[in-house]
Amino acid sequence: MQSEIRKKLLDSFTSAGESYLSGQFLAELIGCSRTAVWKHIEELRKEGFELEAVRKKGYRIIKTPEKITADEIRLGLTTEFIGKNIHYEETVESTQKIAHRLASENVPEGTVVIAEEQISGRGRMNRPWHSPKYTGIWMSLILRPNVPLTKAPQLTLLTAVAIVQAIEEVTGLNPEIKWPNDILLNGKKITGILTEMQAEADQIHSIIIGMGLNVNQTKDDFPPELQNIASSLLIEKGDALSRASIIRSIFTHFEKLYLLFLEKGFYPIKLLWEGYAISIGKMLKARTLTGVIEGKALGITDEGVLKIEDASGVIHHVYSADIEL
Repeated sequence: MQSEIRKKLLDSFTSAGESYLSGQFLAELIGCSRTAVWKHIEELRKEGFELEAVRKKGYRIIKTPEKITADEIRLGLTTEFIGKNIHYEETVESTQKIAHRLASENVPEGTVVIAEEQISGRGRMNRPWHSPKYTGIWMSLILRPNVPLTKAPQLTLLTAVAIVQAIEEVTGLNPEIKWPNDILLNGKKITGILTEMQAEADQIHSIIIGMGLNVNQTKDDFPPELQNIASSLLIEKGDALSRASIIRSIFTHFEKLYLLFLEKGFYPIKLLWEGYAISIGKMLKARTLTGVIEGKALGITDEGVLKIEDASGVIHHVYSADIEL
């Protein structure tokens, strides 16, 4: 009940923009007393929101907190279901672990787990993911698509497109995608994506997409072994950025692409992905479990599988690999 009241309150401030909302208006909207409205306003202030109160005009939000809070993300969020249900934690082992538990408890599709810090964050092949506090976006999204199991990997590529579009929108920077799940700026990794499934032999119960995005780290925030291969939006742009704004943009772009995917299939997503791909037409090495394939990247199939043509003209289909350009 309290969370529903808070959502209504923040939705009202979002719609109002720079305008003031009176205590009486908010009380009638929410269905509570003006005293109760004041208590909710004070709770927002404790979270780090700065609210201006003007006699005979009402309230308006003039500044949001530096910490990511569920309320700050909801302020301005216009999606139908992605991110409408947010599970927020200060410090976790891994947002993926929590998302797996919540998915098994049948939380709504679009539920997101967000943390300020991951102690045991991980990427593909159980590699550690560096997730320092208050600097990046560490979150996991729960989906329940009615698609065959073979389509699940395509959602990794869809997620990459959504994140690239969000970064472009919020920062003006131009990231590129390295197959299958790395997003790069100036050749350095800023984002990783991990897609996992809860499924039976012929049915997907849920797909959980983990996203790690380096936002406001400085070079010194990275361990020495990562400083030449990883970067952040702050390093590349030169300015600190609102993580909540980026999250809202990711949710918005993801929902549009996801609904397109469910209606039209992967093909329109494939075209967008190839437009952002750094590897298409370039020579690369693909390190697979069975060996190394060297050749020219031709693109991806309609299923999202990477096509590489080797020196003898043979075209290899790569389903999983580490890619070196």
